[in-house]
Amino acid sequence: MNNSLNNLKIEYHILQSFPVSCLNRDDVGAPKTAMIGGSSRARVSSQCWKRAVRMAMHDLGIKLGARTKLIEELIKEACLAEGASEEQALTCGNKVKGAFIKDKKSVDGKGSKKSKEEDDDEEGTDSADEGGKTDTLLFLSAHEAAVLAKAFKENNFNPEKVITQADQKKQAKEIAKILQREVNFSADGLDIALFGRMVAQAAELNVEAAASFSHAISTHKAANEVEFFTALDDKQTEPGAGHMGSLEFNSATYYRYISLDVAQLSRSLAGKNVPDAISAFTKALFMAVPAARQTTQSAACPWQYARILVRKGQRIQAPFDTPVRHDKNGGFIEPSKEELKKFLAAQEKNWGSLFGKIGEFEYTGDGKSIDELVLFLSANSGK
Repeated sequence: MNNSLNNLKIEYHILQSFPVSCLNRDDVGAPKTAMIGGSSRARVSSQCWKRAVRMAMHDLGIKLGARTKLIEELIKEACLAEGASEEQALTCGNKVKGAFIKDKKSVDGKGSKKSKEEDDDEEGTDSADEGGKTDTLLFLSAHEAAVLAKAFKENNFNPEKVITQADQKKQAKEIAKILQREVNFSADGLDIALFGRMVAQAAELNVEAAASFSHAISTHKAANEVEFFTALDDKQTEPGAGHMGSLEFNSATYYRYISLDVAQLSRSLAGKNVPDAISAFTKALFMAVPAARQTTQSAACPWQYARILVRKGQRIQAPFDTPVRHDKNGGFIEPSKEELKKFLAAQEKNWGSLFGKIGEFEYTGDGKSIDELVLFLSANSGK
């Protein structure tokens, strides 16, 4: 491990304004909020924006892992590619699934109902155990699926010869040992390296997240509003609406804080393609917008301001404890910029040598481009 990378972080301080929108819904379909400094703020959860970043990385052509309960399909496809029959491939897939996945049932045995929040959010952990019932989304790369398929092929696609234990946790550990022989997240699992992986049944498969996301909050007071709408029936002959309803929305200038631990990223990628990984992550951060209600309340606004720091030291996030007031023109972005600049300047002075700044980049939306930011990070994040 390159000691020069130890404790090296890239910190993204981003200001981004959105008009009428509902970026991230709660369980009743309303925009999420939080009480900060005694005032209500608009909020977008860290999980929500992480998912948006993962989807943006797909758009950039980055090969990512799959986070799914349908793990048997990944293993089946990998076994078919190794020459297994359909039946053999399915048997191997189900064997792996049985080691990790248990369908979580509600008390009445009918299963839990999916909330609206789950449309927008991606939980940070991959598995949780409640009363002996596990609800699991396993994070696996295509390369890892291929490694398991090769192990099955070496045993004539007889999964019982590869996974020999009867106990589920012991089965998971057997699989972990196979996967640990050849880890290569730089090939097709960059999201696993960035966002981490937690596998309750086999801690050997755990991966420490390199990226840390805060919940995005409005820098100012914000209140949800209600939109009343009607829909007309094209075939209806009588006057009046065919349907009526209401949706909640808000508008806000958000502060987003993301920290990327370069040393941890390098460890997870075994030192391979780290500059490319940082470039892809930065571009995805720039592109990513949560997907909720984009067809009815389009929110396609880019960054308006960002301060990106390359530092060695503790993470430092602006709290915006005191909500900013709009400027004379009625906007929040300019006073938010001034507050952020003032906060970071004060922290650099207060922390002194512990601030550990190597370099910084200011994105204003009307000067330097995102490509220049990527070049800056390439030049400064390997020191």
